[in-house]
Amino acid sequence: MPELPEVETTLRAIKKFKGSVLKEAKVHNKNLRWPVIDGFESSVKGQVVENLARRAKYIIFKLSNNKNIILHLGMSGSLRIANNNENFFIKHDHIELIFDDERIIYNDPRRFGSMHLTANINKHKLIKNLGPEPLSENFNAKDFYSACNNSKTNIKSFLMNQKNVVGIGNIYASESLFLAKINPSKNANELDLEACKRLVAAGKKILEQAIEVGGTTLKDFYSADGSPGYFKFKLNVYGREGEICNNCKNSIHKIVINQRATFFCKNCQI
Repeated sequence: MPELPEVETTLRAIKKFKGSVLKEAKVHNKNLRWPVIDGFESSVKGQVVENLARRAKYIIFKLSNNKNIILHLGMSGSLRIANNNENFFIKHDHIELIFDDERIIYNDPRRFGSMHLTANINKHKLIKNLGPEPLSENFNAKDFYSACNNSKTNIKSFLMNQKNVVGIGNIYASESLFLAKINPSKNANELDLEACKRLVAAGKKILEQAIEVGGTTLKDFYSADGSPGYFKFKLNVYGREGEICNNCKNSIHKIVINQRATFFCKNCQI
């Protein structure tokens, strides 16, 4: 699943459409995780894209009619930019957003993503209960420690809960916990303030590094401009079961937490 760095990378690739007129939208398959609403095409046609932004793992198109397109890439979704005079259509292309010379194409083999239209972003069901952005000052050790104190959930699941902090998925949770030297199975309420300081700092550092190199391409993620993510070459633990720890030279282990593969070093993470 694309996580915050991959979504941010995708957003940056389509930022050039800010200020452009969305001439037409074509919905080829409305049956995504939630069906695309009837009237979507007519509601967005001819509108200016006044802004493009990200909230958590959602990309938001602010339109001139005070409506907003909310896009979530789901498990396997991606955006692709194609020239209007090219043969652009491939399997699993579900939605096209067509501009003067180019179009943004939403492709999603598993159809777990979604596209919504709303007037009020902050009251939308997918947005209103989200936690703080991890790269903002709202994600800080003091508040995170307070939240951890009230939870007996393992810290990896707690970190991946979008109500606690947004955008951190399986890859970056494993990597952040390794950098902070915290065992992913440890209960959240077992962390002291110093551990929370390490984890918050680690999370910010890992995400910033991943964004800088375009995210992580493990299987099928490419940015909208066709660029792969190179953070996979910087992974310390994720996907490295049985390989040597870059820190202590012991082996990386794999366990399953809440049905998600979890990678860590038993020696470094206590």
